[in-house]
Amino acid sequence: MKTHAFRVHKPGPPAAMKWEEVELPKPKAGQVIVRHTAVGFNMVDTYLRSGVYPPRGPMPMGIGNEGAGVVEAVGRGVTRVKAGDRVAYATGMPDSYSEARLIEAHHLTKLPGWIDDETAAAMLLKGRTVEYLFNRTHKLRKGDVILFHAAAGGVGLIACQWAKAVGATLIGTAGTDAKCRLAKRHGAAHVINYAKKDFVKEVMRLTKGEGADVVYDSVGKTTWAGSIECTKLLGLAVSFGNASGPPPLLDLLKEGQAKSPFIHRAITLNYMTSPELADASARSVIRMIKSGKVRITIDHRYKLREAPKVHRDAAARKTTGQVIMLP
Repeated sequence: MKTHAFRVHKPGPPAAMKWEEVELPKPKAGQVIVRHTAVGFNMVDTYLRSGVYPPRGPMPMGIGNEGAGVVEAVGRGVTRVKAGDRVAYATGMPDSYSEARLIEAHHLTKLPGWIDDETAAAMLLKGRTVEYLFNRTHKLRKGDVILFHAAAGGVGLIACQWAKAVGATLIGTAGTDAKCRLAKRHGAAHVINYAKKDFVKEVMRLTKGEGADVVYDSVGKTTWAGSIECTKLLGLAVSFGNASGPPPLLDLLKEGQAKSPFIHRAITLNYMTSPELADASARSVIRMIKSGKVRITIDHRYKLREAPKVHRDAAARKTTGQVIMLP
């Protein structure tokens, strides 16, 4: 069957994404075809499109890791879902920027009736990121003090709510006063506008000179050195994104001298190494949403064919929270 999808023939700026007619083959054993009703945007999409992360397969490549829709056809041996089921997914095999796609059935999560398609398209990749950061990278506990950069972003707003539910103190950073207020409304105990204040000094002031138990840094180049400074003695600094560019090369002697921090690079693919682990993580996210402890709000809606504009707006820091695209 024919459908339309964005293809990247060569990594580059947002204009490198080309809307093309593509042929979708019939699903093979273990595969299904999903017709999208909503598509999620994540910053990792920009890393793949620009070449910061290497292509995951031959060129031209698809783009986009998250979506929701309806199963249209199933291949041999598929019992996990059937035609007509509403599903969502977040996978490391990009191709969600499309009207419909072929995907391995084990990536799919069946949706309960109370979750709408827009929420479903925005919840899994970011929600599972927070789940593993707070449950497996470091088991977040009541009383922990953490620093979370980009607290008004899609991952950040979920993290603010999740940390508050656990009883941890989340200190966030954001680039405007409006974004700081947004993060506060979602549960951050403190938010620092790093365009106006030195976040290292502020964190050390708020923690009475001790520093944070854990620092979660998805910004990268412009914040990483400060993130190391903000960790407490034998604390943990977690890099999980590169919004401003890759973090600088690690000078272990220099960066480890003062506080001997533990340093970790968190990659979603390394935490979701089996369908069972991915399912357990998804169930944890869905439980948090159903309980009301985490609320997914859609802050920006675009047409799917506006995907290059989404990438430009995200790079210009014009977006907050959850961003979806509608076919």
